[in-house]
Amino acid sequence: MPVISRISVQKHNKERYSVFIDSAKGEEYAFSVDEDVLIKYQLKKGMELDDLSVTEMLYQDDIRKAYNLAINYLARRMRSEEEIREHLRQKEVDETVIQEAVHRLYEYKFLNDHEFASAFVRTQMNSADKGPELIKAELKKKGIKQQIIIEAIAEYPLEAQIEKAVYLGSKFAAKNSRDSSKILKQKLEQHLLRKGYPFQVINIAMEEIIVEKQEDLEMDALKYQGDKLLKKHANLTGSEFRRKIKQGLFNKGFSFDLIDKYLNSLELE
Repeated sequence: MPVISRISVQKHNKERYSVFIDSAKGEEYAFSVDEDVLIKYQLKKGMELDDLSVTEMLYQDDIRKAYNLAINYLARRMRSEEEIREHLRQKEVDETVIQEAVHRLYEYKFLNDHEFASAFVRTQMNSADKGPELIKAELKKKGIKQQIIIEAIAEYPLEAQIEKAVYLGSKFAAKNSRDSSKILKQKLEQHLLRKGYPFQVINIAMEEIIVEKQEDLEMDALKYQGDKLLKKHANLTGSEFRRKIKQGLFNKGFSFDLIDKYLNSLELE
């Protein structure tokens, strides 16, 4: 059996050690291990090594390396278990080693999907404009179990959802003030749906957001859209011109009464 001739700390990593053995050719490098593995197996000069022991040591060393990779990944921010597993897979770590590393992370309380999910919800609620449905979808993508997601989303109460939806909706309405009230309402509902707000919240928020405009403001929006259509159909005349303008404005959500007023004003001009 080979005998350890020397153990030296690695130059670029003071927590890893290179193990050398005597051979017919003289001293040669055998393998390297983490400091924890070195201590666990009490490796020292003159110690005899057998294949089974070396295999077990190297397996434990692989677990330690995977564990260290995970710790470094966790140093940036909290992670879900699935995020850790995927990170280690990308580093081409064997699945059995990943399982042991993950077990160790739970043992030392570096992993906790319940705490991760709750913290994720609070962060998204306070720093982003995402609604609960979008947050739940992101948690699912991160491998969080459904029951944990349900418990975590309770961190985002209905009152906060409504307040955020009203704020986002009001900003959206101001930016799209040149749309008709009808189209603005449709766009606003779709905007809040894409942001992840449920219909219950959207319906309540819509009651607080000023969407229905007074007639003079609606007419201002109509004139803006109408003037764009005038340029588009400038090559038309007569009834065809009037029909195109009327159809275009109706498609943009304006009432026939306001459209007729607009067209009549054009004829007067």
